[in-house]
Amino acid sequence: MENTKNTNRPAPSNEKPVLPVIAITTGDPNGVGYEIVLKSVSDPHILEICKPVLYGNLHVLKQHLATLDEDKHNLQIHVIRDISEVKEGKLNLINCYPDNTPLNIGVMTSEGGKASYMALKQACIDLKNGAVSALVTAPINKENIQSEEFHYSGHTDYLTHMFGNGTDSLTVMVSDQMKIALVCNHVPLTKVGSFISTERIVRKLHTLKNSLQQDFTIRQPRIAVLALNPHAGGNGLIGTEEKDVICPAIEKANEENILAFGPYSADSFFGSGKYTHFDAILAMYHDQGIIPFTSLDMNGVNVTAGLDIIRTSPDHGPSYELAGKNKASAESFAHSLYMAIDMIKRREQYKELTNNPLPIKEPQPEKREHREFKGFNPAEAKRERLEREQAEREAREAGY
Repeated sequence: MENTKNTNRPAPSNEKPVLPVIAITTGDPNGVGYEIVLKSVSDPHILEICKPVLYGNLHVLKQHLATLDEDKHNLQIHVIRDISEVKEGKLNLINCYPDNTPLNIGVMTSEGGKASYMALKQACIDLKNGAVSALVTAPINKENIQSEEFHYSGHTDYLTHMFGNGTDSLTVMVSDQMKIALVCNHVPLTKVGSFISTERIVRKLHTLKNSLQQDFTIRQPRIAVLALNPHAGGNGLIGTEEKDVICPAIEKANEENILAFGPYSADSFFGSGKYTHFDAILAMYHDQGIIPFTSLDMNGVNVTAGLDIIRTSPDHGPSYELAGKNKASAESFAHSLYMAIDMIKRREQYKELTNNPLPIKEPQPEKREHREFKGFNPAEAKRERLEREQAEREAREAGY
């Protein structure tokens, strides 16, 4: 009997997949950070797909845990001294600030700002050392975190300083409805014009395209570029930035193999639903992009693109008015956590697909023997056909 068994098939592996280690910073301890983190990691599925490490304080965590429903109280917390002690199936926690840190839930304090920075600093150390695969940040307060060590407008600028190596980063807001990036982050409206240049827009478009390809598996993304002025400048009547800066940037981006279109007037672009025709949008400044984004979905995710690290966060602040009341929605933070895990896998796949690609040989024209074209004479062909038919009739009549 023929042996149909495939002897070359590899034996099934009993090894468990290696789960990524996700660093989670708690943000301002007086805000909703602990609440949304605890609600998110209470989902058993989270512990099956990653090893979460919370950077905060156990004493503070327990106080926030007491404000939540009883089903959250069974969460297994594993306190560790450093990242090397991480265990699967539990919420790992590294104490980053003292137990006697004053906790005033719902109130902005200087101590809360200091605690949020200490947690972020420790997480970045582990991220820089390659001990964690991604960073998910709970909300900080941009005012009380300011100090001699932290003098940035938010997470994004700090992380760009830590991991950018002199390159630009890019804020990309992501939801099911759209992906929208910002040329300017937290810049006063009176200074936006000084941040808008052809070179800057082209750099942001390159960063956005690269992120869409490696983080969201969009092979050749179509990107819409918004105008700066009302009605896209009205042919220069309301402003010349479109003609002098943005249009040249789009043309240069097209020359560099980026499918960029525009500039589009923001009001009609969103009002008409034109945003649904593109893979992503580049807005000129913060409110131009964030207002339509949050109007459509309050549970989106903030992605920091352009860095070697993966960082995501919810699209809201510390929300002091909700802190300690068990009323904060964890949906945006949960989406941020899942997206970070997805981005780890997508970047690995992208690296495999683009690493040392096989050389592509240009097809060579097929060599064929040259043949002279013989002209076709309809009259001559008809005469030959009639002669052939006449010969066939005469043969039949003769009995052949």
